[in-house]
Amino acid sequence: MEIEENAALIVVDVQKGFEDPSWGRRDNPGAEGNMAALIDRWQETGRPVVFVRHDSVQQGSPLRPGAEGNGFKDFVEGRRGGGAGPEVLVTKTVNSAFHGEPDLDAWLKGAGVGQVVIVGIQTNMCNETTARVGGNLGYDVLFPVDAMHTFDLAGPFGWSRTAEELTRATAVSLHGGGFARVVTTEEVLVAAG
Repeated sequence: MEIEENAALIVVDVQKGFEDPSWGRRDNPGAEGNMAALIDRWQETGRPVVFVRHDSVQQGSPLRPGAEGNGFKDFVEGRRGGGAGPEVLVTKTVNSAFHGEPDLDAWLKGAGVGQVVIVGIQTNMCNETTARVGGNLGYDVLFPVDAMHTFDLAGPFGWSRTAEELTRATAVSLHGGGFARVVTTEEVLVAAG
């Protein structure tokens, strides 16, 4: 695997609001450590970092603007502005980071970026949607599945899936469908060294 010199790391919705117990049980307790390691590597090597924040428009959401949960988790907030490369904050009200402000696609293309690495919260929601849109826009999308997490989820017809099952389904859909290459944090760290 090759990581381009200007590959962008997209850090999606790593916000305090996801610590709210209302989300339920999550998977991958090592996700935050892997996210931090990737942010550090990107900042050390001067590659671009995109921090994405979800500004929920749903009343009562822990992610709504003005709520404490809207802020980034401390390990992310403490790293913002710490790199040698370009950095941008994208805010959004929908799932895809490509549908926020400023226009992420325009920012990436303006910087000549053709490869993106997506990490953050949640695996099967905003991360997956961002990966699908990125793939549709022609980016080479890397998806280190151990640098993200999600929560158990109930759906229609009494169906429900665990966070682990949802993560596997996302990985299979993205990788098998050609939207992204599902990889590990370690593979990315080695290739980005």
